[in-house]
Amino acid sequence: MKIELNNNKIFYKNGSSVQEIHPFWLRERANGEKYLDKKTQQRLFDPTSLNVEIAIKSARINNDLLEIDFNDGVNSKLNIEKIAEEFSKEDEVIYGIEKVKWNSSFTDFKKYKYSDELFETQEMYDLLLSFYKYGFVIIEDVPTEDNFLVKFANKVGSVRRTNFGEHFNVKSIPSPNDLAYTSLPLAPHTDNPYRNPVPCIQLLHCIINEVSGGLSTLVDGYTVTEDLKKENPEFYNILTKVKVKFKFIDKDVVLEHWAELIQLDENKKLKQVRFSPRLDFVPILEKSELDLYYKARKKLSAMYNSDQYRIEFKLQPKDLLMMDNYRLLHGRTEFDANEGSRFLQGCYLDFDSTEGKLRHLKRKFNL
Repeated sequence: MKIELNNNKIFYKNGSSVQEIHPFWLRERANGEKYLDKKTQQRLFDPTSLNVEIAIKSARINNDLLEIDFNDGVNSKLNIEKIAEEFSKEDEVIYGIEKVKWNSSFTDFKKYKYSDELFETQEMYDLLLSFYKYGFVIIEDVPTEDNFLVKFANKVGSVRRTNFGEHFNVKSIPSPNDLAYTSLPLAPHTDNPYRNPVPCIQLLHCIINEVSGGLSTLVDGYTVTEDLKKENPEFYNILTKVKVKFKFIDKDVVLEHWAELIQLDENKKLKQVRFSPRLDFVPILEKSELDLYYKARKKLSAMYNSDQYRIEFKLQPKDLLMMDNYRLLHGRTEFDANEGSRFLQGCYLDFDSTEGKLRHLKRKFNL
């Protein structure tokens, strides 16, 4: 990649591709204390008030800077590398992190230690990188007093409140409104598929765990759906196209949302998996299409529930599990409530929390 100058025109060249950069595009990126707030990086001018006939009077390259004089009297010095980053049209800080596929053989994952200073350290940057690579991290020694989970979450971003509250308690209770609040086993599932938007990240903090069962389980939806795409593309395709209705009913609220079990982004890459078969309602389709859909869903469920993909581990008191609810499915094994207490607290975050924290730490440590 390089910037080239020719007759007061500026070109971006990447391999054999050459593109002229619009003068106005460069002008609205004018920096310096007259044009940009130093602290917030917000413009001190409104680009929509500028003359659209902005032109370049002269331009020169000085090491890694492009210096431009515009016809409205403004002089600006722009970092060439930052110009190139904008041409990628992607957030390389986040989407440049390559997802690592894993299955049941992935048992030797790193755990991180909590400290009061953790959130502003390079260790936190490494923790978030690991979260984006694998879809989950475990942090040990997180204090359990006074609903500390919420304090932890707010050090990363902002808690996503739901009808379950700012946080929720996961333990066996009489007359539960969700199977999570029982001692029954929970098959692999994603949380809240009936919401729009679905909470992105779930935190589960182990407060007490005195039972021999109740193991936490995780399945990588990315690995499973990529394997399904390779093994049975017909099943994969219908599960990415048919939207089903997810529905949750409580005494105070009825929540509904239509979405695919495997949702793709504009580049046909995995964006989100949704799976909670006790809550989904398939629409009326042609019989042949439904025949295929039900076979595909059954196959997907069998893969999610297979020993081939599931990892199991016991959360100890003070362990905090942070997991990507768009990528991973989670569950637990059955436990006997007569053995003792099993008490976890949970809450949700959205991706802007971890994304913003990761960008901040990358900038702070010049990584």
